[in-house]
Amino acid sequence: MNAIPRPSAAESRLAARLSRHIAGQVLFHPADRGRYATDASIYQVVPVGVVIPRSIEDVEAAIAIAREEGVSVLARGGGTSQCGQTVNHSLVIDCSRHLRRVLAIDPAAMTARVEPGITLAALNQALKPHGLFFPVDPSTWQRCTLGGMAGNNSCGAKSIRYGLMADNVRGIEAILADGSRHYFGEESPRTDLIARLHALGEAEAAEIAARFPKLLRRVGGYNIDALTPEARRANPAPGEVGRANLARLLVGSEGTLAFSAALDLKLSPIKPRKVLGICQFPTFRRAMEAAPHLVTLDPEAVELVDRTMIELGRAIPLYRPTIERMLIGEPDSLLIVEFHGHEDGPLLAALDRLEEMMGDLGLPGAVVRAVDPAFQARIAEVREAGLNIMMSMKGDAKPVSFIEDAAVRLEDLADYTERLNAVFDRYGVKGTWYAHASVGCLHVRPVLNMKDPADVRKMRAIAEECFALVREYKGSHSGEHGDGIVRSEFHEAMFGSRILRAFEAVKDAFDPPRPGLPAGLFNPNRIVRAPRMDDRSLFRYPPGYAPDPAIRPALDWSDHPGGFLGAVEMCNNNGTCRTFDAGVMCPSFRITREEVHLTRGRANTLRLALTGQLGPDALASEALAEAMSLCVSCKACRRECPTGVDMARMKIEVLAARNARHGVPWRDRLVAELPRYAPLAARLPWLFNLRNRLPPLARLMERFLGFAADRALPAFVADPFRDEEATGAGPILFADCFNRWFEPENLRAALRVITAADAAPRSAGRLCCGRTYLAAGMVDQARAAAARSLALLDDGSDRPIIGLEPSCLLTLRDEFPALVPGAPARRVAARARLIGEWLAEAKPAIAWRPVAVTAHVHGHCHQKAFGAFAPGLEVLRALPGLSVKPIESSCCGMAGSFGYMAAHQEASRAMAEAALLPALRSAAPEDVILADGTSCRHQIAGLLGRQALHSIRLLDRALP
Repeated sequence: MNAIPRPSAAESRLAARLSRHIAGQVLFHPADRGRYATDASIYQVVPVGVVIPRSIEDVEAAIAIAREEGVSVLARGGGTSQCGQTVNHSLVIDCSRHLRRVLAIDPAAMTARVEPGITLAALNQALKPHGLFFPVDPSTWQRCTLGGMAGNNSCGAKSIRYGLMADNVRGIEAILADGSRHYFGEESPRTDLIARLHALGEAEAAEIAARFPKLLRRVGGYNIDALTPEARRANPAPGEVGRANLARLLVGSEGTLAFSAALDLKLSPIKPRKVLGICQFPTFRRAMEAAPHLVTLDPEAVELVDRTMIELGRAIPLYRPTIERMLIGEPDSLLIVEFHGHEDGPLLAALDRLEEMMGDLGLPGAVVRAVDPAFQARIAEVREAGLNIMMSMKGDAKPVSFIEDAAVRLEDLADYTERLNAVFDRYGVKGTWYAHASVGCLHVRPVLNMKDPADVRKMRAIAEECFALVREYKGSHSGEHGDGIVRSEFHEAMFGSRILRAFEAVKDAFDPPRPGLPAGLFNPNRIVRAPRMDDRSLFRYPPGYAPDPAIRPALDWSDHPGGFLGAVEMCNNNGTCRTFDAGVMCPSFRITREEVHLTRGRANTLRLALTGQLGPDALASEALAEAMSLCVSCKACRRECPTGVDMARMKIEVLAARNARHGVPWRDRLVAELPRYAPLAARLPWLFNLRNRLPPLARLMERFLGFAADRALPAFVADPFRDEEATGAGPILFADCFNRWFEPENLRAALRVITAADAAPRSAGRLCCGRTYLAAGMVDQARAAAARSLALLDDGSDRPIIGLEPSCLLTLRDEFPALVPGAPARRVAARARLIGEWLAEAKPAIAWRPVAVTAHVHGHCHQKAFGAFAPGLEVLRALPGLSVKPIESSCCGMAGSFGYMAAHQEASRAMAEAALLPALRSAAPEDVILADGTSCRHQIAGLLGRQALHSIRLLDRALP
């Protein structure tokens, strides 16, 4: 496949001008442009360049320069659009990094003014102390921006109660194509532009009334119904957004008319209580037939979960327990009905009425009640991850977004969905269904392979038949996610040619053609004058897309159809990795807010490299090295990314490729070879620890090897753990290098605890998991170490292999099968347990002594990635008198040797300060800090000056 070209002379001139006149970043490297070439759609369009403005003044300057240079402009927020509206051959202006302030909140008027790059999650966090929230709630609420929501006319699950984005935006401060600023709201200035727009609305009022669907969920085209005399005559209720409010015209315009510099929002009071009823249905049609009845109970939302989503969710460890708890038997479909309010009594009565209605519908006892807030939160996680859960299908065939937004009247929903399923059957494809049953807008995605020309033709044919059905039912072909590339070309068929000409007139009034910009300045050829949705030259997988045959992976990727590239392609660009308020993923993005340092950005960079789009040998390139430079291999994406993108394993491939080209750097080799020289260091600890005591030597090591002079390295001890200390016949104790040579007291404590459980362990011997080699990309050495370990550990028994250091023990479970594929690796992986997991499973009859102390517990990233943190907490909570306080935090920032490097000090400290250190500063001096990761304990000691213990030490203290 052709490589993304270097900037042309004209593009270089544009970049130079931008760099001189704005304070923000200017990104024109092929890799940067490639990272912004995709959104969550099937499309890829490489932009001219990228600007990340620091202020609205930067935006104004960038727009002016682009206009003068004849380059179009595309505003972008979180980049999670599913229809291709945030990709174009334009200058991309990424608002999400800096333009994210709340400019004003008026609690009395229930309004707020915000910049376009603020996320919905951040806004609602700022509003919560005032008892208010912004009620439009798309499933991407944690990372979608308010500017993007306005561009799409976003909706969410509660639109039956609160309406669409257009119903909740009171005004927009906009920058027009000529650089002027105009305010669009209830009282817009009387300008020539406004007069022309109102004249258009008057001329087309009858056609608008005849052709616009009479549905809540209509977001296709421009909202020109706001321009009609009828809309202007309507009197809005106090606090409501009027039908003639001209902000409605910009909402849903996908950045094609103007740039939104600030948005005035209508807020709603928080309803603090809610209950959910999860209704079970034996068939999909029964669920669809029930929806019109259920909405008569006045719910906040009614959301569909179909059988496909149930099964895919079950296959994801993060969601499996929640899915199981939501089910009664094996239903075909679920409808999740939400009731919100201020008191429990009326809400529980609403659940009673729901159960009564289900009985009247012939389905008694078919409601799972969810009244516990923790259970409700987990259900919300599953619902919000719906798209990503569907996209977790492995292989080239995926559920594709192109007809997923059609909406029909509730009374037509059962017939419409049945007929559309018949269309799918006729083309031999399966459709997956979920989402907004309350408003007749179900997200349906046929499973197709966008690399296969035959499936692309099927996509086109299915779209045409689907939209014909929608027209027959007088529905809306675009009900939430916008138009972009995938639906814009169908506006004429849906609305008629006269309405399409009116849309074009609106575009030209706002953004007229000009020299060098025949389709206008802002996001050209979207909504109007659009390309064909099946133009494969615009696809992420265009003709000629194929893996570079010269790239040979170092690890085994056979668990992914398509191998290494197939694993990379699991990233669907939906941006779950951009969240800040829960989990671990993605530590580097949380401190930088840069696409290059995001799981999605890295996956896109890898995909481009693996398919030749970044030139030859790109896997070993500086572009890949930069993308991976702040990846701490936390493995959070392996678990928290709903499609299971394992960036830590992918980083190993990049490091191995760079080693093959450039050799292994000395500093990496020094860390990687620790298992080899540690026995010598234990005999001469005074010599190997000299660097920590002599500042000049520390400074010398920083200069030549890169280790930060002000960070103490782990100290070797003179009495390391010896294998003859554990010679029992019970479980195998895997004595990792870090605890063996640096903190042997942890292994000795484990020995006592395991023995107290009547399971005297035997040491596995001086084995190496290969973790230090993998962290340096030295795959051959890691494979040799794994093979040696497997030869001894795969002993034909089923004895558990118990370890203390998460990064080492879990290497047996995760990387061994990729290093030495086969039955021995699978058997050993199945037996590997962290000490907390083993104790939780074995439940030994130990009469623990009281431990009257508070323990603040930090989970190692790998513990969390493999679901091993919760079992450890369970064991700690069994100790009498112990108050266990888990810390909600991402990566500590040490991450092996990452935090010891001078080049990473700023990033390492920022990761620690994001949540971990602030939480620990609140700990009382007498409290205990627990952290099972060696690197975590050293980070806490180095940055906070407090000792953290492995949890096994506290368990040892509690032994009778």
